[in-house]
Amino acid sequence: MKINKQARRDAKHLFVTCRTNALLDEAKVRIAVQAVVAQKPRGFVAILSHFQRLVKLDIDRRNATVESAVALAPSMQESVKANLASRYGAGLSITFSQNAALIGGLRVKVGSDVYDGSVQARLNGLAESL
Repeated sequence: MKINKQARRDAKHLFVTCRTNALLDEAKVRIAVQAVVAQKPRGFVAILSHFQRLVKLDIDRRNATVESAVALAPSMQESVKANLASRYGAGLSITFSQNAALIGGLRVKVGSDVYDGSVQARLNGLAESL
């Protein structure tokens, strides 16, 4: 579906009004969607479609996945949490998991950002260069 500029602007404005202290407020999102559905302005489907996309991107930006070959010590987990919080701000939900295929190091994924400092990635890079 092609979304016109006005619908994008309206969705962006709706998104900005749903934020509190730089974090998305779920209650405000529900109220905003209900208000748009009740009023049914011109192009409301496109507005809601783009608004949904913005909300999804914001949720993805607020979720982090940290993979390591072995379980991280609590002190290391706190260090990673502190570094991610300083880089991405408060309100970040961090999940730690194990992936033995990494061999060593960490792979961190926050939204569309991926930081891969694993041994597996270095070996793949070396194999590609040969």
